[in-house]
Amino acid sequence: MIKEVLVVEGRSDVARIRASHIEADMITTDGFNLRPDTLKQIAIAYEKRGIIILTDPDSAGERIRKFLTERFPKARQAFIPRKDAIANNDLGVEQASPEAIRLALEKTRCAVFEPAETFTASDLQAAGLSGSADAADRRAAVGAILGIGYGNAKQFLRRLNHYGISREEWDQALEEVNHEGC
Repeated sequence: MIKEVLVVEGRSDVARIRASHIEADMITTDGFNLRPDTLKQIAIAYEKRGIIILTDPDSAGERIRKFLTERFPKARQAFIPRKDAIANNDLGVEQASPEAIRLALEKTRCAVFEPAETFTASDLQAAGLSGSADAADRRAAVGAILGIGYGNAKQFLRRLNHYGISREEWDQALEEVNHEGC
């Protein structure tokens, strides 16, 4: 059983996570609805057990994640790569495989309260993660390996610095992506 409470978008996400044989208590946001009673429920879980935010890898999911992270800064974050969350012409947690969900939960990250400025825009550019034709694909691949999800160059840089990614992790992820030929 996962100690923290998972915060997901909807009932389909809950069903998919349960079908993945993951034992966890979950709270649904019902999309960006976030009623006061839901926020109160999340706040109680956050204080008592901690929360893991697992939203869809789309713009709506990112808006929900950003809102909740601002309100609950010590929340852990789990990201399912976009490529692993697409099925039936739909994108979301409910479309992900059990393996993708378990891997995302194994790679949860927590924002660092004193973010380091370890990485710069120059690092992204040198690694081909910005300013190149395949930069978005390379960011998606590196983000999946590091467990920080996909983001545009600015979001990605922020996540690198705010989720405590080390230079060693960075180098290993780049080596893996370069070896796979992405």
